[in-house]
Amino acid sequence: MADEESGSRIHDLDVHVGARIRLRRTMLGMSQEKLGEAIGLTFQQIQKYERGTNRVSASRLYDIARVLDVPIGFFYDDMPLDPATLPPVSPQVVTGFAEAQQSFGGPPMTAAPTAATASVDASVLTRRETLDLVRAYYRIPDTGVRKRVLDLIRSMAPADGT
Repeated sequence: MADEESGSRIHDLDVHVGARIRLRRTMLGMSQEKLGEAIGLTFQQIQKYERGTNRVSASRLYDIARVLDVPIGFFYDDMPLDPATLPPVSPQVVTGFAEAQQSFGGPPMTAAPTAATASVDASVLTRRETLDLVRAYYRIPDTGVRKRVLDLIRSMAPADGT
Protein backbone atom coordinates (compact mmCIF):
# COMPACT_ATOMS: atom_id res chain seq x y z
CA MET A 1 0.00 0.00 0.00
CA ALA A 2 2.80 2.43 0.85
CA ASP A 3 4.45 1.71 -2.51
CA GLU A 4 1.16 2.46 -4.30
CA GLU A 5 0.83 5.79 -2.46
CA SER A 6 4.44 6.68 -3.22
CA GLY A 7 3.98 5.81 -6.89
CA SER A 8 0.84 7.92 -7.04
CA ARG A 9 2.65 10.91 -5.51
CA ILE A 10 5.51 10.55 -7.97
CA HIS A 11 3.02 10.47 -10.85
CA ASP A 12 1.34 13.60 -9.43
CA LEU A 13 4.72 15.35 -9.50
CA ASP A 14 5.22 14.31 -13.13
CA VAL A 15 1.76 15.66 -14.00
CA HIS A 16 2.55 18.96 -12.23
CA VAL A 17 5.86 19.40 -14.07
CA GLY A 18 4.16 18.48 -17.36
CA ALA A 19 1.37 20.99 -16.77
CA ARG A 20 3.97 23.70 -16.15
CA ILE A 21 5.78 22.79 -19.39
CA ARG A 22 2.49 23.08 -21.27
CA LEU A 23 1.63 26.35 -19.53
CA ARG A 24 4.88 28.05 -20.51
CA ARG A 25 4.87 26.60 -24.04
CA THR A 26 1.34 27.81 -24.73
CA MET A 27 2.03 31.21 -23.20
CA LEU A 28 4.86 31.58 -25.71
CA GLY A 29 2.55 30.47 -28.51
CA MET A 30 4.89 27.57 -29.26
CA SER A 31 3.60 24.28 -30.65
CA GLN A 32 4.57 20.89 -29.25
CA GLU A 33 6.25 20.23 -32.58
CA LYS A 34 8.43 23.37 -32.34
CA LEU A 35 9.46 22.57 -28.77
CA GLY A 36 10.26 19.02 -29.78
CA GLU A 37 12.37 20.19 -32.74
CA ALA A 38 14.29 22.57 -30.50
CA ILE A 39 15.37 19.75 -28.17
CA GLY A 40 15.52 16.88 -30.66
CA LEU A 41 12.25 15.10 -29.82
CA THR A 42 8.96 14.36 -31.54
CA PHE A 43 5.80 16.23 -30.61
CA GLN A 44 4.44 12.91 -29.30
CA GLN A 45 7.21 12.79 -26.68
CA ILE A 46 6.46 16.39 -25.66
CA GLN A 47 2.80 15.38 -25.38
CA LYS A 48 3.74 12.50 -23.06
CA TYR A 49 5.82 14.84 -20.89
CA GLU A 50 2.98 17.37 -20.68
CA ARG A 51 0.45 14.72 -19.66
CA GLY A 52 2.80 13.27 -17.06
CA THR A 53 2.77 9.92 -18.86
CA ASN A 54 6.57 10.00 -19.18
CA ARG A 55 8.88 11.45 -16.57
CA VAL A 56 11.18 14.27 -17.67
CA SER A 57 14.85 13.60 -16.88
CA ALA A 58 16.95 16.32 -15.29
CA SER A 59 18.99 16.92 -18.45
CA ARG A 60 15.85 17.06 -20.59
CA LEU A 61 14.19 19.46 -18.15
CA TYR A 62 17.28 21.67 -18.43
CA ASP A 63 16.94 21.67 -22.24
CA ILE A 64 13.22 22.47 -22.02
CA ALA A 65 13.85 25.30 -19.54
CA ARG A 66 16.50 26.77 -21.86
CA VAL A 67 14.17 26.70 -24.88
CA LEU A 68 11.19 28.06 -22.91
CA ASP A 69 13.43 30.72 -21.31
CA VAL A 70 12.55 29.98 -17.70
CA PRO A 71 14.60 28.80 -14.72
CA ILE A 72 14.22 25.11 -13.90
CA GLY A 73 12.48 26.07 -10.67
CA PHE A 74 9.56 27.38 -12.75
CA PHE A 75 8.42 23.80 -13.32
CA TYR A 76 8.16 23.25 -9.56
CA ASP A 77 6.62 26.62 -8.63
CA ASP A 78 3.59 26.46 -6.35
CA MET A 79 3.90 22.74 -5.92
CA PRO A 80 2.78 21.73 -2.43
CA LEU A 81 5.61 20.58 -0.20
CA ASP A 82 3.72 17.35 0.44
CA PRO A 83 3.06 15.74 -2.95
CA ALA A 84 0.10 13.88 -1.41
CA THR A 85 -1.72 17.21 -1.24
CA LEU A 86 -1.49 17.79 -4.99
CA PRO A 87 -4.97 18.03 -6.46
CA PRO A 88 -5.89 15.43 -9.04
CA VAL A 89 -5.16 16.85 -12.49
CA SER A 90 -6.81 15.68 -15.68
CA PRO A 91 -4.20 15.25 -18.44
CA GLN A 92 -6.00 17.87 -20.57
CA VAL A 93 -6.23 20.47 -17.78
CA VAL A 94 -3.49 22.99 -17.25
CA THR A 95 -3.69 24.47 -13.78
CA GLY A 96 -2.29 27.59 -15.17
CA PHE A 97 -2.08 31.32 -14.91
CA ALA A 98 -2.45 31.64 -11.15
CA GLU A 99 0.52 29.32 -10.75
CA ALA A 100 2.62 31.33 -13.16
CA GLN A 101 2.09 34.77 -11.67
CA GLN A 102 5.26 34.85 -9.61
CA SER A 103 7.45 33.62 -12.44
CA PHE A 104 5.94 36.15 -14.84
CA GLY A 105 6.30 39.16 -12.55
CA GLY A 106 3.05 38.94 -10.61
CA PRO A 107 2.63 38.82 -6.86
CA PRO A 108 4.03 35.78 -5.05
CA MET A 109 1.49 33.04 -4.57
CA THR A 110 1.01 31.37 -1.20
CA ALA A 111 1.41 27.62 -0.84
CA ALA A 112 -2.30 27.23 -0.16
CA PRO A 113 -4.81 28.65 -2.62
CA THR A 114 -6.60 31.77 -1.51
CA ALA A 115 -10.38 32.18 -1.74
CA ALA A 116 -9.92 34.16 -4.97
CA THR A 117 -7.72 31.59 -6.70
CA ALA A 118 -9.72 28.61 -5.44
CA SER A 119 -12.90 30.03 -6.98
CA VAL A 120 -11.38 30.24 -10.49
CA ASP A 121 -12.51 27.34 -12.65
CA ALA A 122 -9.42 25.64 -14.09
CA SER A 123 -11.07 25.49 -17.53
CA VAL A 124 -10.99 29.31 -17.68
CA LEU A 125 -7.22 29.17 -17.45
CA THR A 126 -6.91 26.96 -20.52
CA ARG A 127 -9.15 28.99 -22.84
CA ARG A 128 -7.63 30.65 -25.90
CA GLU A 129 -9.09 34.00 -24.77
CA THR A 130 -7.15 33.78 -21.49
CA LEU A 131 -3.91 32.88 -23.25
CA ASP A 132 -4.40 35.68 -25.80
CA LEU A 133 -4.96 38.16 -22.97
CA VAL A 134 -1.84 37.04 -21.12
CA ARG A 135 0.29 37.13 -24.27
CA ALA A 136 -0.94 40.64 -25.14
CA TYR A 137 -0.33 41.80 -21.56
CA TYR A 138 3.30 40.65 -21.60
CA ARG A 139 3.90 42.23 -25.01
CA ILE A 140 3.37 45.64 -23.38
CA PRO A 141 7.00 46.76 -23.01
CA ASP A 142 6.48 49.37 -20.28
CA THR A 143 6.07 47.78 -16.84
CA GLY A 144 4.28 50.90 -15.57
CA VAL A 145 1.67 50.60 -18.32
CA ARG A 146 1.29 46.88 -17.58
CA LYS A 147 0.66 47.70 -13.92
CA ARG A 148 -1.97 50.28 -14.85
CA VAL A 149 -3.69 47.78 -17.18
CA LEU A 150 -3.75 45.23 -14.37
CA ASP A 151 -5.12 47.85 -11.95
CA LEU A 152 -7.83 48.73 -14.51
CA ILE A 153 -8.88 45.11 -14.91
CA ARG A 154 -8.95 44.59 -11.15
CA SER A 155 -11.08 47.74 -10.72
CA MET A 156 -13.62 46.39 -13.24
CA ALA A 157 -13.94 42.98 -11.56
CA PRO A 158 -16.39 42.36 -8.71
CA ALA A 159 -14.84 43.01 -5.32
CA ASP A 160 -15.60 39.51 -3.97
CA GLY A 161 -13.54 37.78 -6.67
CA THR A 162 -16.47 35.98 -8.29
